[in-house]
Amino acid sequence: MPNSRTDHLPHQPWQPSQQRVQDSNLKQFIQHINMQGEIITDYPSLHAWSVANSKEFWLEVWQFCDVIGFQGNCIFGEGIAKWQRFCSSRDTIWFPQSQLNYAENLLSYAFQTPDGIAIWFKNERGQTRKVTWQALCDQVSILQQWLKQNGVERGDVVAGYLPHLPETVAAMLATTSLGAIWTSTSPDFGVESVVERFGQVQPKILFCCNGYTFNGQSYLMESHNAELAAALPSVTNTCQIDYLQTGQDSLFGSEHFSDWESVLSGYLARGVEFERIGFNDPLFILYSSGTTGQPKCITHTVGGTILNHLKEHQLHCDIQPGDRVFYYTTCGWMMWNWHVSALASGATLVIYDGSPMTPMPSVLWELAQEAQVTLFGTSAKYLQTLQSSQFSPSQYFSLTTLKTICSTGSPLYPEQYDYVYANIKPDIHLASISGGTDICGCFVIGNPISAVYRGECQGPALGMDVCVFNSQGERVVGERGELVCCNSFPNQPLGFWHDDGERYHSTYWQRYENAWLQGDDVMQTEHGGMVFFGRSDAQLNVGGVRIGTAEIYRQVNKMRKVHDSIAASRLRGGHEILTLFVQLKAGEHLDENLKADIKLRLKTHCSPRHVPQEIYPISDTPKTRSGKLMEIALKQALNQQPIANLGALANPQVLDEVRALIKSSQ
Repeated sequence: MPNSRTDHLPHQPWQPSQQRVQDSNLKQFIQHINMQGEIITDYPSLHAWSVANSKEFWLEVWQFCDVIGFQGNCIFGEGIAKWQRFCSSRDTIWFPQSQLNYAENLLSYAFQTPDGIAIWFKNERGQTRKVTWQALCDQVSILQQWLKQNGVERGDVVAGYLPHLPETVAAMLATTSLGAIWTSTSPDFGVESVVERFGQVQPKILFCCNGYTFNGQSYLMESHNAELAAALPSVTNTCQIDYLQTGQDSLFGSEHFSDWESVLSGYLARGVEFERIGFNDPLFILYSSGTTGQPKCITHTVGGTILNHLKEHQLHCDIQPGDRVFYYTTCGWMMWNWHVSALASGATLVIYDGSPMTPMPSVLWELAQEAQVTLFGTSAKYLQTLQSSQFSPSQYFSLTTLKTICSTGSPLYPEQYDYVYANIKPDIHLASISGGTDICGCFVIGNPISAVYRGECQGPALGMDVCVFNSQGERVVGERGELVCCNSFPNQPLGFWHDDGERYHSTYWQRYENAWLQGDDVMQTEHGGMVFFGRSDAQLNVGGVRIGTAEIYRQVNKMRKVHDSIAASRLRGGHEILTLFVQLKAGEHLDENLKADIKLRLKTHCSPRHVPQEIYPISDTPKTRSGKLMEIALKQALNQQPIANLGALANPQVLDEVRALIKSSQ
């Protein structure tokens, strides 16, 4: 049961020890900069220097993090001609002369510790595997040969319809070693949703699996794989991993189908060849999870991804060679790309496939203890679920190696900070991070040399001029507004696949001159932290007062009978009214007393404007497959509007439930 201290922790629950500061990569980086004549004393002064001296900063990151590749003599290039009418920050071309390879950087530590563990894998069925650096390189070599035999070249697209497996990592590394482009999604996506994504980028090769297990249930995938391959005429060969032992013959049985084990046995491992390509050449294609129109195919560059991930891992998260880095993620979320890049820092990837609560809430913490995890990455929703279930990892696990917990996906409430420090570990760097698929990285992130403030992300990422704009486009502190970035950065996406720049510009750069608009409703505190209230496009405007949905969820989700909640506005009688849906815990019912309690709590702890005019029960909250609440989809359902991209939701059936509830109430 959670410790009784959870409501009494200080506003500043963690301050790094002097030893922690001195041992950190970030402190060493500061000393390196100061040797060149600067006088940097803390994180705020380092951040200010990194923004004012952006060119020098990214050059220093390249050197400090030992990026492998040809840097070139020029860091900035000219804007692309057809985009010159747009703002200069958006036009900057980074390291135009640079040549490098993503896989070469990720596999560099194999030469130092070939027998060390590169991947520690476990699934909910209790299966465990440890893959050495040498074994990983051998797999990459064989897959590289197979891909080349199948005609994969620089610039081709290879797709993965896979869980987060060691095989997935190897397939991605083999693809990117050739200068080809990797794109992936998880097997819980339906075939139609995958075709919406992969069909736009026309992959040449498809990797898939014969099935997977989640929450104790097995899902057979062969018929889905066959249907998907048939719907993608660009696919010339499909490689299937027999992840489940089904005892059945493959449904494919054609010359354009290969199974993983046959591929591995068909070649001899040899040295991996790495084709170095341009810094700004495409590496990954990720997909937006919006609910209007086809998903946007966001294209990320080789150099921008490597350089930014090294910065975030080594400077912000203090990942060092030999660390064990765990992140609970699927291959359909950008955190998968972020996680696998930790190999470039000499870290071991710790992977878990399955439900994070199956067979019991302790499962991920057992893995953290067993694998001696140093960084534990998760979502705010997972921490909320642990807190709600009254599970305290510190009662069962010492977690002596654990240095950092990263949380993302949604705002981390102050009470969740309390929970972490009282029930997981009191001496832990809790980093609430925020960025997104858009940049395959973070705008706001932690750092290991500054204090953690309850309820706040620590601050803007290095090299990024992140601030808050009010409605007039002015920088504000202590006021809610839009999260923006006012300078260029290397991990700006190349654009959208097959877009001439117009759609990309209108998505991020159109509203404010020379500033990237991220779409988050935030407030910057006086000491530089960031408080998140939710997505700005999901804000509620009740009677002219702007309300962040996170304010509502923070209060409602703390109630004993409530598991989760989601709010949106609907048009009734010409006015926008606030409608709340609550997912109740097992055995609970939404009666008039509970409705009254919810309204009173919101009125007391927030304001009368936060009180919903309608409250309905719901079996589950509509969310993406990475666990993000989908308020926009809910609003569309409430107002009987079409939802173009149902495939973005993990549970689209609940929107039918919403429509039925509203219809029955009229």
